[in-house]
Amino acid sequence: MTYDIKDVPREIIIVEGRDDTKRLIETFGPQVKTIETGGSALSRKVQAEIKALAADYEFIILTDPDYQGQRLRNLLSQLVPQAKHAFIEPELARSTQRKASLGVEHATPETIRQALAEVMTPSSQEQMEWIPLHQLVQLGLIGHPQANLRRQLIAKELHLGYVNGKQLQKRLAQYQIRLEQIQAILEKEE
Repeated sequence: MTYDIKDVPREIIIVEGRDDTKRLIETFGPQVKTIETGGSALSRKVQAEIKALAADYEFIILTDPDYQGQRLRNLLSQLVPQAKHAFIEPELARSTQRKASLGVEHATPETIRQALAEVMTPSSQEQMEWIPLHQLVQLGLIGHPQANLRRQLIAKELHLGYVNGKQLQKRLAQYQIRLEQIQAILEKEE
């Protein structure tokens, strides 16, 4: 198989394991650079490796769309706050053989390419503008019978990954997404 070198991400992609790296190599070829955390843990050795590379490289965090993947993403975000984020929807990361298995290694190359094409860059803590919770409640994104469904619609449209109410508020601030953008998405769906 031939790969187009211009399609290979320049950043180092932080993934959970060997199978994720294998899937990225299948997608982009052997030129793709990854760091494996060794699962949902983040050892001191891996932390040191990431910190050492942070001066010269940019990172994209691509973890599994599950609780452990989100936990790891949060740890990595603290370690390298400037890292970009790519998200894969849970339904696009399921194993066809084992229904309970969910991960980057199960995503198709097209899904991975799409996730990396829609990478999100977080703002610094000082730049973050928070949408007040009461406005998210008014929009039916929190405390509404359909809140989870509405949040996932917003998250999918904006490529934020799975979010609960508090995570939604934080991710909207991290990626400088404005209230007007959310309102437009919700109006389009009604």
